[in-house]
Amino acid sequence: MIPLYDPRTGERDGEFEPATRAEITALATDLRKGQMAWRAVGLEGRIAAMRCWAGAIQTAATRIGAAEMRDTGRRRVSYEVPYMVANSIRGWCNDAPKIINQAMLQGQSSVVPSVSFRTQLVPYPLVGVISPWNHPFLLSMLDAVPALLAGCAVIVKPSEVTPRFVGPVSETIAAVPELAAVLHYVVGDGESGQALIAEADTICFTGSVPTGRKVAEACARRFIPTFLELGGKDAVIVTASANIEQAAAAVLKGAVHNTGQLCFSTERAYVARAIFEPFVAELKTQAERLNFSYPDIRRGHLGPYILARQADIVDAQLQEALAAGATLVTGGPSQVLGGGRYMAATVVTGVDHRMSLMREETFGPVIPVMPYDNEDTAVALANDSEFGLSGAVIAGETEEAERIGERINAGAISIQDTSLTIFIMRDVEKTSFGLSGMGGSRMGPNGLLRFFRKKALIRRSGPVLGMGELGEHHGSQSA
Repeated sequence: MIPLYDPRTGERDGEFEPATRAEITALATDLRKGQMAWRAVGLEGRIAAMRCWAGAIQTAATRIGAAEMRDTGRRRVSYEVPYMVANSIRGWCNDAPKIINQAMLQGQSSVVPSVSFRTQLVPYPLVGVISPWNHPFLLSMLDAVPALLAGCAVIVKPSEVTPRFVGPVSETIAAVPELAAVLHYVVGDGESGQALIAEADTICFTGSVPTGRKVAEACARRFIPTFLELGGKDAVIVTASANIEQAAAAVLKGAVHNTGQLCFSTERAYVARAIFEPFVAELKTQAERLNFSYPDIRRGHLGPYILARQADIVDAQLQEALAAGATLVTGGPSQVLGGGRYMAATVVTGVDHRMSLMREETFGPVIPVMPYDNEDTAVALANDSEFGLSGAVIAGETEEAERIGERINAGAISIQDTSLTIFIMRDVEKTSFGLSGMGGSRMGPNGLLRFFRKKALIRRSGPVLGMGELGEHHGSQSA
């Protein structure tokens, strides 16, 4: 049995039995059978079923939110997520016909006019999704929704840390019989994930770099594609022309939203030396206005760490930096309140790139701030990282920020703000740099098209050339 812990109290409050390899194998067999009918019903039929499901999710939003609140210790976001997922489903339903139609190419060969072609899109029969603990329901659906619209069956294995939401969500799936034949959650740990990789035709994984590497290696052994969204160490550059108050607000939001437990959290700030001291002072003032959502979960700004072990990691990074000469301006380390692990918005100066706080993913509400003297130095510091998920630039003028943003090696750059990636999920494609991911974009049109194998049907009109004619033809071309 796998134990469950309440992040607000630290107490063990449940347990569950992980899915076995045999159960996952049997489930995969059943879903593959269901996938044939799901594909055959066509895009319109799938859209109709998915719209029904979006309605069922909204109807069950309170129960789903309550379950996710127990998973994460967050209230407001937990109750918002079901509506976010339902709206995402409807958005993909609106966009899918155009995306698919534009991908269905047809025409004549540019080499031989008597040869024509058309595209056939063939969905992967079974997609496996392995999702993380920091945004349980939302991230479990980020890949699953477009895969289902493509005509795939999907098995989702969420993190064993946050599985409570699965019960009420599974009830909404059961309310749409066509969907229940092709979508299923399994709860389990790493062994269950390995079993899923052994059965699926492609894997989508969101999580840490070490686990992502294991997933990629396992998929490579099976010659199946994998899409990895891994860690980040997002940098923000604040130029001398920036509005200090607004820049500090943007950096603070990017760093501490959801207690910093987001892959695209702002984890490094590089600020022009000319405004460094007033910026740090303003950041400190704004950070100290934030309160814990304790003891009343309905009040405050900062919830607990979802995973107590993550608090230990952040504390260790902070302690190492302070021991090496960094200065704690405000906040940290973590503290125990009612059994849960909380951390105030924490601002640190005197940092450099020898410290793990500036090099490794933190995943907590810590903002290390470092001055720079010129643009080239700022860009070099931002790019001095193994990660390249996203980043940000804040300047007095948008043109200045965009010019600098073009030089940062990351997949999505927020301009004049931080953490804007969430607002363009279906609109534009991006890929990760460095260790932050692998595979095609999970955003924009490719977020749907990656779940198809593309097949070309090539037609000949007119007589078939014989070998002799073909040889002469080629000979004349080469001559």
